[in-house]
Amino acid sequence: MNGSMAAAVWVGPGKLETRRVPLPELPEGSALVRVEYTGLCGTDFSIVQGTHPRAEAPLIMGHEITGVVEVPGAGGPPAGTRVVVEPLITCGHCRPCRDGYPHVCRNLGLYGIDAPGGLAEFVALTAGALVPVAAHVPAREAALAEPLAVAVHAVNRSGLKGGDKAAVFGAGPVGILTAMVARQAGASVLISEPSAERAAAARMLGFDTVPAGADPVQAVGTATGGDGADVVFDTAGHPSVAAVLPAAARVRGTVVLVGVHKKPAEVDLQAITFAELTVVGVRVYTRADVEHAVGLLEADALGLGRLPVQVFDLDRTAEAFELAMSAGPVLKVLVTPGNPGAGTERLNG
Repeated sequence: MNGSMAAAVWVGPGKLETRRVPLPELPEGSALVRVEYTGLCGTDFSIVQGTHPRAEAPLIMGHEITGVVEVPGAGGPPAGTRVVVEPLITCGHCRPCRDGYPHVCRNLGLYGIDAPGGLAEFVALTAGALVPVAAHVPAREAALAEPLAVAVHAVNRSGLKGGDKAAVFGAGPVGILTAMVARQAGASVLISEPSAERAAAARMLGFDTVPAGADPVQAVGTATGGDGADVVFDTAGHPSVAAVLPAAARVRGTVVLVGVHKKPAEVDLQAITFAELTVVGVRVYTRADVEHAVGLLEADALGLGRLPVQVFDLDRTAEAFELAMSAGPVLKVLVTPGNPGAGTERLNG
């Protein structure tokens, strides 16, 4: 296609520029999507900081994408369809791909890292990456589909059942979404979060939180009659959390690693052995998880309109990253090529 578009381009550690760039080329089978919103997440933070092992500048980041199909790809949704994006790029040849687990492909890539992403007016995507979402879902809620799919996958992998008691370490976006999916599945949830602002946001959404300054393991014990949680979700990915995970779980309970630890962390393997704990790793999501997340959005099953977000125009992407990386009361930061105006708001505000 001819013409140009606006894009936020990462040009090196700590450097973002809004530029005019050529419209994306459309390889055979690809679709052109007009971007409505792109969410920022921790993976994007590592790219901006220059610590991501694969990202190479110049790069258009962003993999949490919702938009409208402008030019359809063969076999994909027709023009005018609102879609969310399953941004995984898989090889199709390795053992996990052959076994039906492409989300843990040995050569897994992502739009926004290994190919241009959504911090632009348009993005080219394979038609198979597009998941239609009903028109009645507000676009700003649809923009949560990708991190919501992470939460859905984590809860599905955990084996959590109705009536279980769950502990969630971390009240960032994925932590809150995991807590919401677990609650919707019938669990009672206690959240541990050291940030007073994030803990307050969790309470605003109806969750019990570990009191400020309290020992989280003791708090989980108190909430569970001394037994420990049936399922413990680590969405923080911090060494201090890894150290206490086994002690927070009940005997023969489950620990689910959702947050990505940047380096090896100390874990009490003796405690895991003696309590016969199950430890479950979680990496992104399956197609079924994305479709499940879209179903939750379409049914308004979680009340995601209550989440506090802030929206920035594309030419303010650097400011958007500053806020997103501050871990304050805003749980999600979205960037739009449109002009909705910035300001903290509920998603359906």
